[in-house]
Amino acid sequence: MHAALYRRLGAAREVLTVEELDDPVPGAGEVRVRVHVSGVNPSDWRARRHGRGGPLPFPYQVPHSDGAGVIDAVGAGVDAARVGQRVWLWNAAWQRPHGTAAQYVCLPARQAVALPDQVSFTQAAGLGIPFMTAWHCLFGDGPITGLPVLIAGGAGAVGNAAVQLAHAAGAFVIATVSSPDKAALARAAGADVTVDYRDERAVTEIRAAAPDGVARIVELALGRNIALDLAAVAPRGTIVTYAPESDGEPSVPVQRLMWDNITLRFMLVYALSAAAQDAAVRGVSQAIETMPPSPLPIARYPLTEIATAHEAVEGGITGKVLIDLS
Repeated sequence: MHAALYRRLGAAREVLTVEELDDPVPGAGEVRVRVHVSGVNPSDWRARRHGRGGPLPFPYQVPHSDGAGVIDAVGAGVDAARVGQRVWLWNAAWQRPHGTAAQYVCLPARQAVALPDQVSFTQAAGLGIPFMTAWHCLFGDGPITGLPVLIAGGAGAVGNAAVQLAHAAGAFVIATVSSPDKAALARAAGADVTVDYRDERAVTEIRAAAPDGVARIVELALGRNIALDLAAVAPRGTIVTYAPESDGEPSVPVQRLMWDNITLRFMLVYALSAAAQDAAVRGVSQAIETMPPSPLPIARYPLTEIATAHEAVEGGITGKVLIDLS
């Protein structure tokens, strides 16, 4: 099979290659998926450039956690009726050498999730990490129906997924953005209100939309936004942050958080318990049964241009970056 891989950490053009590898064989409890589309996430380029807390644990790494395709073989203990099933994939490359940037990938059967007929491989390749992250940030502390929520970066992959999921759940959705174009993407996903987080009136606009404060905040840059978050959050509200800091480590105002019984929570979808991951999978699967396609723009690349695809994500492109393998 054709696969993209890297044998050392570094810049995309210095370490990524496309090579021929043996077709993988599913082990016990695994399925093999013929990958049609592979999704590229920010965590993929960070893992390629910086690793996951140390050197590569394998001789090489095929990147990417997310993707979509068709099961074409199963290992021992997996129902043979799953052969031919359309699926979306998550965590494929987590603590495993083979991710979805290849024609085939083997992974535990629970990480290949049945895909409704109305959802395309293009849509499905963007589900995994962004939607599971968004789901757990929103619902990990209980239902949000009828509650005001604030979602940072409403035009980003996780932020836009959170807007869609929160809207579908009946929340009142406020999204922060940095431009009129991004505001349009957030509104198309279901945001009731969009606010430019850089505007000095941002807190005033959020409080005008949610006078008693927001019950839940989905945050991607806690260091940059903690003052805004504390001004916007309601007593007994929750701030959940899911992304590594790029703007410096935040100073945590402990007394302020304690005074209003505010919960500050950190989450990494890769490290959630199996039960929490399964809950997110169920929630995302239920949502996509009726959810319209994401409004985010799509940038598509062939496998031979994987370095360009990684550079696009690393450069902060708006929209979803995909690798075509079909």
